[in-house]
Amino acid sequence: MYSVIRSFGLNGLNGFAVAVEADVSGGMPALSIVGLPDSAVRESGDRVHAAARNLGFKWPDRRITVNLAPADVRKTGPVYDLPLLLAVLSSAGQIEPPPEEAAFLGELSLTGALRPVAGVLPMALCAARCGIRKLYVPARNAAEATLADGVTVYPVENVAQLLEHLRGETPIPPAERWQPTGETLPMPDFSEVMGQENVKRALEIAASGGHNVLLVGSPGSGKSMLARRLPSILPDMTRQESLQTTEIYSVAGLTEPSHPLVTHRPFRSPHHTASPVSLSGGGTVPRPGEISLAHNGILFLDELPEFDKAALETLRQPLEDGVVTITRASGSLTLPSRFMLVCAMNPCKCGWYGHPSGRCRCSPPS
Repeated sequence: MYSVIRSFGLNGLNGFAVAVEADVSGGMPALSIVGLPDSAVRESGDRVHAAARNLGFKWPDRRITVNLAPADVRKTGPVYDLPLLLAVLSSAGQIEPPPEEAAFLGELSLTGALRPVAGVLPMALCAARCGIRKLYVPARNAAEATLADGVTVYPVENVAQLLEHLRGETPIPPAERWQPTGETLPMPDFSEVMGQENVKRALEIAASGGHNVLLVGSPGSGKSMLARRLPSILPDMTRQESLQTTEIYSVAGLTEPSHPLVTHRPFRSPHHTASPVSLSGGGTVPRPGEISLAHNGILFLDELPEFDKAALETLRQPLEDGVVTITRASGSLTLPSRFMLVCAMNPCKCGWYGHPSGRCRCSPPS
């Protein structure tokens, strides 16, 4: 028998539709997953097998072929666990096929409980564009998924609860659309800075025009303290900016279930030992780096001279174009990276050049 379940995947920051097709036929018992799956997707077969057994279902002792269409796009991550289980059980005749206007996302535990996955917001936005009316996601991802307009989100705790809902026995109430509560998250405030009037005025001008800033001063002069309070005087984020930034954080797995929408300007402060890839993004499966995580916010580089030259060179294109392009053998990916660059450094190696105390012990320039 044949069954197909609708789901979604990630390609960079963009979601794309995936049809999880399952066919149970005669032959030696085996499970074959095709359609360019990565190792995490191939391992899902073992998770799904154990979950089905622990849920009381009989795993088909025949040949099972699962195809993840489109077959020319690599599928990554554990997001296909739930649709794979439903497709196998449906094709084996053990459950009724789910409705066609529904899509399913989620990682399975061996007991059938659903675990949260990364990148739910881009996939939910894609679901809305594809005409999906019902989206079933892990309960901890539900608030984030409701940020997408035009789709009804159902929070699922475990597979048993989902099957009872699909049979009409115990309906799952749809998740309410998440809205900011009006409570401000605690963050450093610019009004806390005492004195430093000239520097404060310069930062206010930089914030109003989105200019980059270099702070030079002796240790303890307040460079880092001022930089960390700069986001508090930047303009509030628009709805579009918040959604775009949240998509980046969702793919990186950095959203909070209780507060999924990024409503404050990001402030990223990587250590001076950061590699070029950690700044620009990349990896076998390309993921956003610090440059993209600072999109619509501030990228703060403390101890600027200590950064590797190659790492600093990666900032050229993003500063000029507002995007960073990552090219790997598997393809090319463009990520947004429009940020305000704030750097801090000491005036010399010991940090005390020009200080009234005369504590500088550096050799004078020749």
